[in-house]
Amino acid sequence: MNPATISTSQPDADGIKQNRELIDTLQRSKLLRNYEQVFSEATGLALAIRPLEFWQLAHHGKKHENPFCALLAENPATLAVCLRAHQDMIDHTGLLPHTVTCPFGLTETAVPIKLAERTIGYLRIGQVLRHMPAKSNTSKVSRELDRCGVRFGGEIRKAWEKNPLLPPDKYNAIVRLLAFFADQLSALSNQLMTEKSNAEPPLVLKAREYIGKHKHEELSLADVAKAAGASVFHFCKVFHKATGLKFTDYVARMRLEDARNRLLNPNLRISEIAYDVGFQSLTQFNRTFKRVFGQSPTDFRARVSSGRRLGKSI
Repeated sequence: MNPATISTSQPDADGIKQNRELIDTLQRSKLLRNYEQVFSEATGLALAIRPLEFWQLAHHGKKHENPFCALLAENPATLAVCLRAHQDMIDHTGLLPHTVTCPFGLTETAVPIKLAERTIGYLRIGQVLRHMPAKSNTSKVSRELDRCGVRFGGEIRKAWEKNPLLPPDKYNAIVRLLAFFADQLSALSNQLMTEKSNAEPPLVLKAREYIGKHKHEELSLADVAKAAGASVFHFCKVFHKATGLKFTDYVARMRLEDARNRLLNPNLRISEIAYDVGFQSLTQFNRTFKRVFGQSPTDFRARVSSGRRLGKSI
């Protein structure tokens, strides 16, 4: 493992939110939509763009998803193995593309997209075999499935036998092409950030900065408006227009992003996290977290922990 290729810095809650917003914007861009269509028609592979913090399978539900992988995603035990392989790949993807082969023998690659020198997300391809499966490969897949309580027969065996095959030289060439496209997306990301900075009113920039520094403290609308150099009425009007959120919703989302990152640490109590990020009660934290993310903090932590634990046990 070359340490020069791995980014060790972790984005804070502000950075995570900014990453997601940029990736969402890129996902909606005409550049990506056109490229994805041509790429999938030419290769038969699904192409996905994902932010750094992404806890599901990258290609699940996409048009060109591998049917074998789609079946694995329906079973919690096999899904956990897939998620672990996904996490291992992301953990080792830095400035250069990184490729892994999952315990079921399928290859996937993450190609980084950058804002300046900071990775904000990945282009994801894969779910393919790079070599003709030998009898030993089939036996290994059968053993892995057996450990998950899944019989290697029927529909799942038929799906395995239809896995797409791309020789290493062709697959590596596709990865290189994606790296060139990732550079285009990185340039677009920098352009979007420049345009956003130029378009956003100075009082909103000041408010974002102040909220970012004091988000774990008790924040009043009057204090933030004062720090931004505006009256409360004028601040509310301009801030909502620029961000699309009311002041209280924006602060809550900032705190929730931070909380979700902290929930990955099993040694921290949920109540401790709630108060540390600035919520006044555990009930308020739980209710707001579920409203924004569609699941409770307990369910979020259980899902991530279960995926990692099951993945390591296989």
